[in-house]
Amino acid sequence: MSTSRYSRRKFLERAAGTVGTLTLAGRLTASPGNPPANVLILMVDEHNPLYSSAYGDPYKCSVVTPNMARVARAGTVFENAYCPSPLCSPSRSAFMSGRWVHDIQVYSNCNVFEFNYPTYGKILSQQGVYTAYAGKTDVYNKASSLGFSEMILPQDRSSPGDTDILRHPLAIKYGQGEKRARGYGIKENPFENDDRVIAAAEQWLTRNALALHEPWTLTVNILKPHFPFFVTQELWEIYPHGADLPRYGPDQATANHPFALYLRSFFETADMPESAIRGLRRGYLGCVTEADRQLGRLLDALEGTGLIKNTLVAYTADHGEMLGKFGMWWKCSLYEDSARVPLIVAGPGFTPGTRVKTPVSTMDLQAAIFKAIGAERPSHWVGTPLQDIKANDPHHVTFCEYEGHGAPANSYMIRKGEWKLIYYIGAPKQLFNLDNDPNEMKNLAQDQPEVAAELEKDLRRICSPEMENQRADEFIQKQLKAIHELGSIRRSTTERKSH
Repeated sequence: MSTSRYSRRKFLERAAGTVGTLTLAGRLTASPGNPPANVLILMVDEHNPLYSSAYGDPYKCSVVTPNMARVARAGTVFENAYCPSPLCSPSRSAFMSGRWVHDIQVYSNCNVFEFNYPTYGKILSQQGVYTAYAGKTDVYNKASSLGFSEMILPQDRSSPGDTDILRHPLAIKYGQGEKRARGYGIKENPFENDDRVIAAAEQWLTRNALALHEPWTLTVNILKPHFPFFVTQELWEIYPHGADLPRYGPDQATANHPFALYLRSFFETADMPESAIRGLRRGYLGCVTEADRQLGRLLDALEGTGLIKNTLVAYTADHGEMLGKFGMWWKCSLYEDSARVPLIVAGPGFTPGTRVKTPVSTMDLQAAIFKAIGAERPSHWVGTPLQDIKANDPHHVTFCEYEGHGAPANSYMIRKGEWKLIYYIGAPKQLFNLDNDPNEMKNLAQDQPEVAAELEKDLRRICSPEMENQRADEFIQKQLKAIHELGSIRRSTTERKSH
């Protein structure tokens, strides 16, 4: 077999069964009296919305986020927003493609296979919208293949990505728990990458956007507040009170569900020292404030152009951060701190100073882009435009799923009204009433079987958990085989070069 990059890619694509590209010849439908809006989205990484003033600061950590509050005053706060999957690449890939994670089979951060699913950037550009994208991509294909009109400082995950995806026996990130426990404190230029991306986006807004004669979208992606939680001296000094301990630790019943134990084992966090817990929590608050400042830079640039009057502005994240709650860190669980994301939207179609309690998804944000612009969206894509969702709809169903590392099987979440069901393959289900129990302390699955059954029916309207678990098992085996084959190719190439 040839050892060229082209040949390896073709081999992996054949193994994965790459999907062909859809062509959509749509057109803009906005009328002269209701012109298409522009769209500016800032998607940060790993922001738990419960750590922000716009969401009421329920953990009482006094985190400084004036620019999130600025967008909230000008628009709508979606109080119960969720990601498609609490892991970077699956969440971003679903948002990019308009399709659920189980549908596109981007289960984890392993990218040994690439797919050609059409992106919202490509579909919009085919309809006369100028689509720009800045910063982190981390989806199912390289930035150059995503079909946007323009890519600004794109950042792809190197292949084959995260290879710790073995389910049986469960893979362990050996040594990562100890390493990550040291990931906090004061560091020189900790936000250098994000500063470059935001500066490029500022320049695009103040120069390129003004020169365009068609509607445009600009999606900006930064890395913070994602770990490691290194900050500047100034930000570290703002949050001495942040060096606290989680209110709910590993002794809680919820923390001892089998899937919670699997994740703590996978990340080796069971014995994290108290000093690290305190330091990580303090550093995270500084990273959140830094993300807020980057949002402020974009808002200032947009206001300076005068285009803000006809621009939809959204702030969101790819997933949340457990930050030590239940003894769990980072993401990968369907508990609120991991699966919830901030979603604050202002501009045409969004009433200033309003709050929406109805559970929603970032897939609904993606649908909102098309509605704001007046573009045609593929009919098989999932999501309801945020503009069409009622403020307190007890029947609206929101879905989230997890098939990634740290678990031996799939898990699924259904949120409807005050109720939340987490359905696990091979483990007890969990049912929470989030109005009465926002911290998910009491599992009501046995006490409220009718509610659990109703939400499970909602789940099965979306997918068959058992069938999708089998599909995921089979696909992961293909990935592991391809990783092994790719490793053999690379070793063979190295050996030949050495001779």
